[in-house]
Amino acid sequence: MARPRSAAAGRAGAMVKSKDRATSTVASRRAVLRTMREEEIEHVLFWFTDLEGHLKSFAITPSEIPGALDDGMGFDGSSITGFNRIEESDMVAIPDPETFQVMPRPVDEHGHEMGSKVARMICDVVRPDGTPYDGDPRFVLRAALDRMRKLGFDTFNVGPELEYFLFEDDKDTTTLDEGGYFAMTAQDAATEVRNDTIHALESVGIPIEYHHHEVAPSQHEIDMRYADALAMADHTITYRLIVKEVAAWHGYYATFMPKPLFGENGSGMHTHMSLFKGGRNQFFDAKDPHNLSKAGRAFIAGLLVHAREMSAVLAQWVNSYKRLVPGFEAPVYVAWSQRNRSALIRIPLYKPGAEQATRAEIRCPDPACNPYLAFAALLHAGLEGIEKGYELPDEMTTNLYRLSDAEREEQGVQALPGSLGEAIEELAGSDLMARALGEHIFPRYVELKRREWDEYRIQVTEWEKERYLSAL
Repeated sequence: MARPRSAAAGRAGAMVKSKDRATSTVASRRAVLRTMREEEIEHVLFWFTDLEGHLKSFAITPSEIPGALDDGMGFDGSSITGFNRIEESDMVAIPDPETFQVMPRPVDEHGHEMGSKVARMICDVVRPDGTPYDGDPRFVLRAALDRMRKLGFDTFNVGPELEYFLFEDDKDTTTLDEGGYFAMTAQDAATEVRNDTIHALESVGIPIEYHHHEVAPSQHEIDMRYADALAMADHTITYRLIVKEVAAWHGYYATFMPKPLFGENGSGMHTHMSLFKGGRNQFFDAKDPHNLSKAGRAFIAGLLVHAREMSAVLAQWVNSYKRLVPGFEAPVYVAWSQRNRSALIRIPLYKPGAEQATRAEIRCPDPACNPYLAFAALLHAGLEGIEKGYELPDEMTTNLYRLSDAEREEQGVQALPGSLGEAIEELAGSDLMARALGEHIFPRYVELKRREWDEYRIQVTEWEKERYLSAL
C-alpha cells in the first residue's frame, strides 16, 4: 500500500507543518528516533481511518522513519472506503510524532514477550500538494476544533464509555459467563482478560479510570480518563484494537457490535463532554439551579435540537438501531435530565468543589462509530446552540419509557430515528451536518449508508420465514 517517499510527499510534509495541521516539531521527531533506538523497534505502523472508522495501517521500516517524519509517506487512497476515486488517488500520510507509542505484545507462560517489537503513529492525511485532505476524518475533527476556538473556547474535553462483548470466537455469540452488572470475580470469567487489557492500554499512554462487568452476559466496560477530543479519538481507535488483540491472546473474540445478543442490553458509548477556556470549565455556573452556565445550557440545547440529524453518525450501522429501542437502557427520547436515565442527555449531579467536572453525557452513541466524525458532530451541534442562542427546554424528570406516544407528543418529546434508513434521511437533510462533515465526506457518507440500508432491507430473515411462510 505504501510507496517510497517522493518529491510530492516531501512538499506535503513541509506544507502541513506550515498550516499547523500536525503537531510535529523537531524535538518530537527527535524523541521518536531516540525511542526507536532505545527500544530496538523493528517496524512502525502508520494509522488512519476510513469514513466508517475502520482502522487502516501500513508498516515502515526504521531506515525510512527519519524521512517519513519530515515528509510523510505516499499511499493509494482509491482503495480506502470513502476516499478519492482512482484517477485522483495519490494521498500522503503525515505521522503525528506526539502519537508515537510502542505497542504491547503477548507473553508466553514464562512471562516473556513474544513477537516483533512494533510501534505506531497516527497520521493526518493530505493531498500530494500538501493541502489537508477533507476526506480524512481526523481533519474533520480538527476543523470542528477550529470553529470552537473561533468562538472563544480552547478545549473540548470528551470522556466516552465504551462497552463490548467477549465471545468464545467470531463465528457465534457463545458467552464466557452469565455475570451481570458489577458482577464479582466468581461470576466474571473474563476478569483476567480485562486486567491484561488495562495493562496494555496503560502501556500505550491511555489512562484508565475504572472497569467492570456490564449488564449483559459477557459484556464489559473499561473507562478511559477524559482528554481533549483529538487525543480521545486517537485513544478510541487504539482502545478498540487493543481490546480485540488482548482477547485474541487469550483465545477469545471481542466485538463492539452494538447489539449482538437478542433480548439483552446492547453496547453503548455514553459520551461525556465539556468546554474549557483558560483551564476553567465553561459549563459551570454556581448561580444556576442546575449549576449550568448559559454556554452549557445552549450547548446541551444544540445537542437536543440536532440529535435526530446526527444520529446516523453517532449510531451508523443497521445493527445500531437494534440497540436503540425502549426497555434495554438505551435512551431513544430526545430530552435531558440530571438523574433520569431514560433521557437522551444526562447532567451528572454537581458535587461541591468539583466545578471542573460539570459536563453533559449523551447516551445514544455506540462504540462502533467513527470517533473523529462522532466527536466533530457533537461539537458542531453544541456550538450551533451557543452561536445561535438556543434555549434549553425544561428538564424531563418523568420516566419517558412509561409515557404513551400521545403523552410524549403532548410534552414535545421526539424520538431518535428508529432505523438506519430513517436516520440517514435525517442526516441527508441537515445543513449543519453537511457543514460539519464537509463537501467531500458528507455526500459519500450518505451514499455509503444508503447502500448499507438498501442491502439490509432486501434480506429475508429467519424471523420472517418462521412468522409468515406457513401462515400466508
